Amino acid sequence: MRKIVIAISIIILFTACGTHKARFEGTPFEKHSSIETTGFTYEKLDSLTNFLKNNLETTGMLILQNGKIIYEYGDIKEVSYVASCRKSILSILYGKYVENGSIDLQQTIGDIGIDEKDGLSAKEKEATVKDIITARSGVFHIPANGGYDKKNILKRGSVKHGEYFVYNNWDFNVAGYIFENKTGNTIYEEIEEQLAIPLGFQDWNIKNQKKKHNKRKSQYPAYHIYLSTRDMAKIGQLMLNKGVWNEKQIISGKWIKKITTAYTPVDTVNKRYGRSKSSPYQFSYGYMWWVADNFRHNPVFEGTYSATGYGGQFITVIPKLNMVIVHKTKLGILNYLGLKYDVGDQQYWQLIYDYIETQKE
Repeated sequence: MRKIVIAISIIILFTACGTHKARFEGTPFEKHSSIETTGFTYEKLDSLTNFLKNNLETTGMLILQNGKIIYEYGDIKEVSYVASCRKSILSILYGKYVENGSIDLQQTIGDIGIDEKDGLSAKEKEATVKDIITARSGVFHIPANGGYDKKNILKRGSVKHGEYFVYNNWDFNVAGYIFENKTGNTIYEEIEEQLAIPLGFQDWNIKNQKKKHNKRKSQYPAYHIYLSTRDMAKIGQLMLNKGVWNEKQIISGKWIKKITTAYTPVDTVNKRYGRSKSSPYQFSYGYMWWVADNFRHNPVFEGTYSATGYGGQFITVIPKLNMVIVHKTKLGILNYLGLKYDVGDQQYWQLIYDYIETQKE
């Protein structure tokens, strides 16, 4: 009976959203009239299409160069779950309020009033907002949703805040609560005001956004976000533009640099996930963005960073190529019943390397 209830809950989660029509007309990207100057060939792009069709569960993919579409695949209009890309999006939204003083990164969660029904210790409440948004809170509490890294979670109270990196959704969900507490707005209202309207999202409707609550585990819900591939690409292009859109500074360039600069070094990330130094794709961690440290030692990828979500959700920015890549799959109940219809991180990074590495600066 319990399995049936879980299955029904999952169905509701993945069918309740993406049903409302776009609220705004939006502004589409231009397309390259010719790819001759992009470094790509039509043969290479055809090969990419065949590979996606025959090998991966990709539902949408966009490649932008110089702000224009080089390549698109699948239904780029479909609104679906972005998984942990939500964290990178929230990181962007934080910038405005950190810089105007509404959010103090050094304030402790205890001072803010963060607590749980089973209680947080005085030591745990010493974690700062900065610790929360860099996954270093030292609060190893179970989150309302998944994403509890049991392998790397330590005994509660065993480390001081800021000292130990572990990717735990409790931190990220609390980051959402803090943001809403300090701004007086929901995350979804801020996405609309800071991103959807100024960037001209084409498929945005705030009614498609749903939080996930489970107060038996934690009182802080997960702020799930549902976007289309082409609207995600606008977020990537804004990042590449250092916060500028239509000659207007939408997000602080200083903040974008901060959140996409390594904070947790690659050696720590490798240790946490059991990766060797010889691994072809290695990343450090910034402020809810993954930062490429070693991408097959190819200098083309220096400075690359990415929002990454379970199952194949990515917003990847490659500054040296003036390029944005967005990749989507449509997660559903089959994934959560053990039937994998997703794209793993290593599959994605290999795909990027195989089809992008021939490009030159």
